[in-house]
Amino acid sequence: MHSSRHLRRPLVAVASLSLIGTLAACGGGSDSAASSTPGVTDDSILVGTHMPLTGPAAAGYSTISPATKAYFDYVNDKGGVHGRKITYKVKDDGYNPANTQSVVRELVLKDKVFAVVNGLGTPTHTGVLDFLKTNKVPDLFVASGSRSWNQPEKYPTTFGFQADYTTEAKVQATYIKENLADKTVCFLGQDDDFGEDALKGLTQILGEDGVKERQSYVTSNTNVGPQIGKLKAAGCEVVSLATVPGFTALAVGTAARLQFKPQWISTSVGADYSTVAGALGEAAPLLEGFLSTNYLPSQFDDDNEWITLFKKINEDYNKGAPFTGNTVYGMTVGYLFVQALQQNGKELTRQSLIDTIEEGGLDGPGLMGLRFSKDDHSGYGGAQMAKITGTTQDYFGPVYATDDGETPVKEYTEGATTPPKDGIPTE
Repeated sequence: MHSSRHLRRPLVAVASLSLIGTLAACGGGSDSAASSTPGVTDDSILVGTHMPLTGPAAAGYSTISPATKAYFDYVNDKGGVHGRKITYKVKDDGYNPANTQSVVRELVLKDKVFAVVNGLGTPTHTGVLDFLKTNKVPDLFVASGSRSWNQPEKYPTTFGFQADYTTEAKVQATYIKENLADKTVCFLGQDDDFGEDALKGLTQILGEDGVKERQSYVTSNTNVGPQIGKLKAAGCEVVSLATVPGFTALAVGTAARLQFKPQWISTSVGADYSTVAGALGEAAPLLEGFLSTNYLPSQFDDDNEWITLFKKINEDYNKGAPFTGNTVYGMTVGYLFVQALQQNGKELTRQSLIDTIEEGGLDGPGLMGLRFSKDDHSGYGGAQMAKITGTTQDYFGPVYATDDGETPVKEYTEGATTPPKDGIPTE
């Protein structure tokens, strides 16, 4: 797909070890940093997450955490990280913000996890930001493209992961501007920051007048007939979606029943072919020509070394579960967390890991670089277009890089990384 390289970055130096850590190094071989850090012992690290294992966002998303755990199990079988095995505690919140607050409190106060890794959802995770900040818990690689995770001054322990929704929508809008300029463009999005951030990206490139009709939905109401009817009545020829997979399927299926056939174009979160086709069932052929954006390698790209690695791990450690874009997503998160631990070194504290990530040495499978720095806690900084043909989702055109502001997109020319020999990052 792209020229390959594997980035080796210098090990982050943790400048100031605590007095306790220094005494432990001189004392009797006990790991004092570990003993004083929640969730960390000499031979283990406990991390947790909240995920919609049930509820309106479970389709597809419930498979992410098993993929992350599979990657951790693979690493554990090879000795772990600096002698520590990773335990991943997953709690179901049903994509309900009230449940999220309850399970995250349990993870932190009862289970005493070291970090929350890949908590999923814009409306759900927003409600636990202050709690995690107050308790100084590393809140890593949030599973949502909201721009809320990139507020290092307000939420210093929180980091994003995926390309934010504004960035993805800017790549979509650039494609629309160059290839569908004579078409009437409209929008359907989730009624929260997810939808709002995506709409910002569209209008930054197309202008406020460039998006004719704008409709939203709430996840508690699966009837999107009124919204789709208004899009049809407005003469929409291109509909940009900021939808979770179940609502992508609802939108496409409802439109077909109304004999409304626009060109769909979606953010990555609602566009995984295997997930949406599964939800549509026999109506899956309706996805022919469906456009989307993504920032991770395609699960259909058998020539990609990351995909080869993840497929093998999926077979060996994930009970051979269906291999989808969500599998790639979950394993990428696992890889980045392991890479951060490796670069941190043996002396692990919550603050030392945050400092390590801010140093900017993480790379991984993404099609472009991660933005992490002390002043930027967002994740991948761009995306590429993809199109569904038959039963595959093929990428095409340039990889674009941009930020979540009003700057235009530009072609990313540095190429992608390749995995280390055994699939485990080194220091």
